[in-house]
Amino acid sequence: MNQNAKDKAFDYAIIIILLVFGLLILLPLLYVIFSSFATKQEINTRGFFIFPNVWTLDSYRFLFSHNGFVTAYKNAVIITVVGTAINIVLTSLMAYGLSKRWLIGRSTISFMVVFTMLFSGGMIPTYLVVYSLGLINSYWSIWLVNAILSFNLIVMRSFFQNIPVELEESARIDGSGEWRLLVQIILPLSMPAIATFTLFYLVFQWNTYFTAILYLNDTRMYPLQVFLRQILVGADILMQTTGTESEYEYSPAVRNASIFLTALPLLIIYPFMQKHFNKGMLLGSVKG
Repeated sequence: MNQNAKDKAFDYAIIIILLVFGLLILLPLLYVIFSSFATKQEINTRGFFIFPNVWTLDSYRFLFSHNGFVTAYKNAVIITVVGTAINIVLTSLMAYGLSKRWLIGRSTISFMVVFTMLFSGGMIPTYLVVYSLGLINSYWSIWLVNAILSFNLIVMRSFFQNIPVELEESARIDGSGEWRLLVQIILPLSMPAIATFTLFYLVFQWNTYFTAILYLNDTRMYPLQVFLRQILVGADILMQTTGTESEYEYSPAVRNASIFLTALPLLIIYPFMQKHFNKGMLLGSVKG
């Protein structure tokens, strides 16, 4: 067997392995999606299947008629949109400042950022700080505690350092100030990196769970992930349906519908950001 045939055989083997792994990932996902349209009886009797015999929207009707699910969904959207905006603005500003070699104390600040990646203050000290600031039972406790993630900051700083210095010098010769340089030149050139970390922060904020149950006392403020856990783990919970309270046993169809609706926003957003995401992952890792 010549070298060309060996290369083709190796490529085919890789393709087969990837297809197998792809099916292992895709089949459970398809089951969750399509079984959410099935009846409770069919799920309990048929076992694993892809397409249900009887299609129904009862699970989705139940979820959207329940005030708790709708409120949790709205809370998740608010936490994600506002939190991601805060993340991107603060991370971009700090990364841009740390990318400047003339910044006084740059090395010390960078060391402090790296130090927080290795050692954290701990849950109890952080809670005491949040409590002393009066942020308990407020979304600001979620937004400010995770306002800047150290790893994202370091990678974005590296991206800013890769931008040619000549562009900045040319802009300053034309009379551009630091803010105008950042807004009109640096940020437009950094869209791949910004889109990448926007996606990272979107996923991070959308999956908020532990900080929510730690800092939020009002159950009406809980995001979607907390409600989803109640659906998946809780067996019998009092539910409000169209103004009346009744005890509802969560069927597998309702659980799968809640999982699908939880993942749906990210599944919709990712394809539109994939182009910038791929570029950002490459450009942001060129220089450390």
